[in-house]
Amino acid sequence: MALEVIVLAAGMGKRMHSSLPKVLHQVAAQPMLFHVIKTAARLNPQAIHVVLGHGGEQVEAALQGLDPKVLALVTTCTQAEQLGTAHAVAQALPQVESDSKVLVLYGDTPLTPQVELERLLAALDDGAALSLLTAELTNPSGYGRIVRTAEGALVGIVEDKDATAEQKAIHEINTGMIATTGALLKEFLPQIGNNNAQGEYYLTDLAGLLVQAQHPVVGITAAPEHIDLLSGVNNKLQLAQVERLYQEQVAAQLLMDGLTLADPKRFDLRGELTFGQDCFIDINVIIEGKVTLGRNVVIGAGCVLKDVSIGDNSIISPYTIMERSELKVHTTVGPFARLRPGNVLEDEVHIGNFVEVKNSHIEYGTKAGHLTYLGDSDIGRNTNIGAGTITCNYDGANKHRTTIGQDVFVGSDTQLVAPVTVEDGATIGAGTTVTRTVKAKSLVVTRAPLRAIADYERPTKKKKA
Repeated sequence: MALEVIVLAAGMGKRMHSSLPKVLHQVAAQPMLFHVIKTAARLNPQAIHVVLGHGGEQVEAALQGLDPKVLALVTTCTQAEQLGTAHAVAQALPQVESDSKVLVLYGDTPLTPQVELERLLAALDDGAALSLLTAELTNPSGYGRIVRTAEGALVGIVEDKDATAEQKAIHEINTGMIATTGALLKEFLPQIGNNNAQGEYYLTDLAGLLVQAQHPVVGITAAPEHIDLLSGVNNKLQLAQVERLYQEQVAAQLLMDGLTLADPKRFDLRGELTFGQDCFIDINVIIEGKVTLGRNVVIGAGCVLKDVSIGDNSIISPYTIMERSELKVHTTVGPFARLRPGNVLEDEVHIGNFVEVKNSHIEYGTKAGHLTYLGDSDIGRNTNIGAGTITCNYDGANKHRTTIGQDVFVGSDTQLVAPVTVEDGATIGAGTTVTRTVKAKSLVVTRAPLRAIADYERPTKKKKA
């Protein structure tokens, strides 16, 4: 049987106190809904049906940010009125084939373990008409309870608000995730009523209806180590807790794969990280997008790396920010440096503290030690860029490039007004403003004559009357 997945994503999320639909709040810099859809996609379904509601247009627009291969699996439908989970699932049924297996997931439960969903689907293969994921909680308050016979057979699910005192003492709860077939959903969902404390159509009533019709219903108890990962998000506190759970899980896997983290509790991965042997990442580093580290790479405290590649034996000193740049081997950057998008730093380039580089190609061995801006530049090998150097690349309307050759010495406090070229071996004296081509091996200096005024008296403040 083919697999289809229904993801419920219609809720408003009033307790989030936000204009953003609940499922679009982010964990690891991605909407919670994306995490659920990606997990579903790894199960190889033929379709993923997302039920939209509050903020549906925003959610539909956000879905375009999914990987195209995953997005190709996604269809959407709308729950115009939020009348309960059974009503939400019913909105997707016209798109579901009767002979499919159907897995129902929730867009606000981003850390749902794939292995637990595989267990639900395996139960269908073993003859269950419905399998549902349960968990044992010390404090089950607020959750639907799993009701069983004395022999342990599942009878049904009762919601917390509808439960008797005896039922509230049950510690086995319903996570909400189920697996069944399209045919059974189409047959039994119309039989679910709304005679309950909420006046809603509960998907949880499906279990009891199937039991009454003598269809086998199986409760699959989640592994204890997965219980926290099955937590749904209803407020900002829970969102922060889920974020930490995600980061701890990711850090643990990175450590097992050989990455050295100074403190896994102070590390955030908001994308994809690949790395070679003997890499070290200090505290409070944020990884975004796709980041690749070679061998023996050191990332100092407080760095932010987004969509960068860093070659072997490179050192990124603390509080450096990098985006969409490529660094070759033996590069050193920072501390307090910024690489804006579009840079290529060749082997053994040094970018020092308070240096900003944008859309520049810097060749082997070149150094810019401190307090410098290099924008839209091509700089040759073994060139020295002095402190306070600025490439003046913007004329108020257009950007222009600066070309600096190899073995050039650029003195401190130099302004290079682009478009301009400095040829190989040239020397630029400190304090010079360069507005035209500097010939190879020449020295250029522009300095105003020194004036000395004897017996100069500084201004003083007038005394108040």
